[in-house]
Amino acid sequence: MTSRGLPPVWFERSILPDLVAEVAAAVTILGPPATDDPYGGLATARAAIAGSMRYDAALMDHAPALRVIARTGIGHDLVDVAEATRRGIAVCNTPDAPTTSTAEHTVTLILMVAKNVKLAESRLRQGGGGYYAGHEGIELDGTVLGLVGFGRIARRVAGICEGLGMRVTAYDPFLPGADVPPTVARVGSLEQLLRGADVVSIHVPLSDDSRGMIGHDQFGQMKPGAVLVNTARGALVDGNALLEALEAGRLFGAGLDVTEPEPLGPDHPLLHRDDVVVTPHIASATAAGKVRIFRAAFEQVVQVLAGRRPDHLVNPDVWDGRTWPGS
Repeated sequence: MTSRGLPPVWFERSILPDLVAEVAAAVTILGPPATDDPYGGLATARAAIAGSMRYDAALMDHAPALRVIARTGIGHDLVDVAEATRRGIAVCNTPDAPTTSTAEHTVTLILMVAKNVKLAESRLRQGGGGYYAGHEGIELDGTVLGLVGFGRIARRVAGICEGLGMRVTAYDPFLPGADVPPTVARVGSLEQLLRGADVVSIHVPLSDDSRGMIGHDQFGQMKPGAVLVNTARGALVDGNALLEALEAGRLFGAGLDVTEPEPLGPDHPLLHRDDVVVTPHIASATAAGKVRIFRAAFEQVVQVLAGRRPDHLVNPDVWDGRTWPGS
């Protein structure tokens, strides 16, 4: 504890200005770290609000008092959960907070690619006219949206796209059948989904099993002229296979908020294609989304430090219902 009696909490990123007073009233603020010392302030931290850094054994060695890591987002692939559990550190995420903003961004990418917005803008900048005659987009009404994964974000995407007149299919082997709305057709395999979808949107977590799940074989199974959208994790898609599918004209285009590597370098070929829209992992970065995500992570830190089980505990094995010494 600090002299003020408030637990020290390390913030990887700057606290949103509107939330500084609220946070300062509850905890002692540590960080964000200086560029020359990424671990600065961690030595006494009892909690960490995690962003894009890797929370591995090396980081945890710099934080011997750490009791909770709260991710500002859904994915926790940057956290070594097994190592955290071994050390008695609770790992939390914020699965509800990014849903609205990320779903809206997903649909934005679907529309931008389907309507060939990037190519139309490029032609306009070049001048020369003939824009209407030379333009071709996809009318989404009546087409099939294939959702790989059917969690919170995918469900919201489904609702929006149904409003556009799209028919929705979903593949999620871990989802109970009763959880699929009657308007969504559940399919039994990824191949079945890919063969029937005009637009494929990816919404699964990254794991050893899912890494590279969309590769050469899967692009070969997709309908000619289909659209691929990924707002989950870049490593779910084999980037070389994606480029080959685009160059071969098999896909109409792709919309990516996540890539591998991330961010892409300015000379990366995907950034120079008119049939690909890339944004730098900002799907949830709306004003409302940022507040919701930060507050959800912070509230779970407060819960853990008060000895209460957090709402979204990634590693339940670490929890024994006790208050940790000094928390």
